[in-house]
Amino acid sequence: MSVLEAILLGILQGLTEFLPISSSGHLQLVTWLADWEPFDGDPSVWTAFEVALHVGTLAGVLAYFGREVVGLAAAGVRQVTGRRSPEGRRAWLLVLATVPAGIVGVAAGSALERNERVWVTGCTLALFGVWLWWADRRSVSRPDAVLGGSDALALGVAQALALVPGVSRSGAIMTAARLRGHSRLEAARVAMLMSVPVIAGAAVYKLIDLGGWSGIPADARPAFVWGTVAAALSGWAAVSLLVTLVRRIDFAPFALYRAALGISVLVLMATSFRDTPWI
Repeated sequence: MSVLEAILLGILQGLTEFLPISSSGHLQLVTWLADWEPFDGDPSVWTAFEVALHVGTLAGVLAYFGREVVGLAAAGVRQVTGRRSPEGRRAWLLVLATVPAGIVGVAAGSALERNERVWVTGCTLALFGVWLWWADRRSVSRPDAVLGGSDALALGVAQALALVPGVSRSGAIMTAARLRGHSRLEAARVAMLMSVPVIAGAAVYKLIDLGGWSGIPADARPAFVWGTVAAALSGWAAVSLLVTLVRRIDFAPFALYRAALGISVLVLMATSFRDTPWI
């Protein structure tokens, strides 16, 4: 992968990670449309690159929510030492919500790496976009809604579903949060805060799996570095954009975009674009 390709994919990753439109789905579709074969088709290196891009977006969200994340971490530590507080409980619930995704990610392993079934991504983009729209329309925000144990479980399961390209981690969490009575702004904030432990955990796991930095092919390292930097900068911009948007609009434009993109992918598949197999 060239540095330019890595930067373009990093920018794309950062912009789509926190908007409810699926970053992994967009990465897959762009490489498919452009007929790129990242890292000579090595699924393990590609997955590591995706994790590296997620680390970049993690830096972006920490740049925006850094003070809140530090406060939650400190409260979580105090919770363990007996100095209990609502913020400490919230911190551990956010960690608990990452467990389902962690279990599925470790158990499914290689089956989730570099999924080439483009039609699946087209379907999940459209179907989960409709689900997002439906949940947003029918949900009634509760002013007293706070993150509880059942919320953490529901949001965690939703996050685990997003391991399939096209579902969208943030989109699934926002959908579940809206169904639980949380406001759009709170749903977006929870989705972004939940990204911190799950991305950090995935990065550590994949780094160990590869055998550290030395496990990344030498000729791929510049792509990893520049892609991560690009994802961090565009991720920070996307966080700011999302917070602004959810204060002004509902989730319908995101759902419409997802449906249009998903249907377009299926139409291209039906025309035998790039002779992409259905199975």
